[in-house]
Amino acid sequence: MTSSSFSLKTLLLAVAFTLPGLAYAAEPAMTKDGMLVDHKGMTLYTFAKDAGGKSMCNDKCAANWPPLAAESTAMDMGKWTAIKRDDGHMQWAYDGKPLYTFVMDKKAGDMTGDGKMDGAWKVAKP
Repeated sequence: MTSSSFSLKTLLLAVAFTLPGLAYAAEPAMTKDGMLVDHKGMTLYTFAKDAGGKSMCNDKCAANWPPLAAESTAMDMGKWTAIKRDDGHMQWAYDGKPLYTFVMDKKAGDMTGDGKMDGAWKVAKP
């Protein structure tokens, strides 16, 4: 074996072991039928009372409208930002709007929360 083929094999092995660490994190949600959904396909919502990237949905509100949870180590990416909630947990926001699911949505594609509270809850759109 020549030294150049040994070096090439060493380089290829080094790249192979490094690639998994370079993979980027997937976005916290996706677009389906013109709306944002979580990775289970559940509809995401925005709340009109939220302002300045801050969630105003806490306690009983959050029990009915669970926040789209972000890991404590989540990093902002493009229009996606991780915000800190009043309870200290992290939540994803899209374009500055905190995102939530709705407990009455039972299956992917349900949109039963759209228009609730005199229109304060809306399906999130990209």
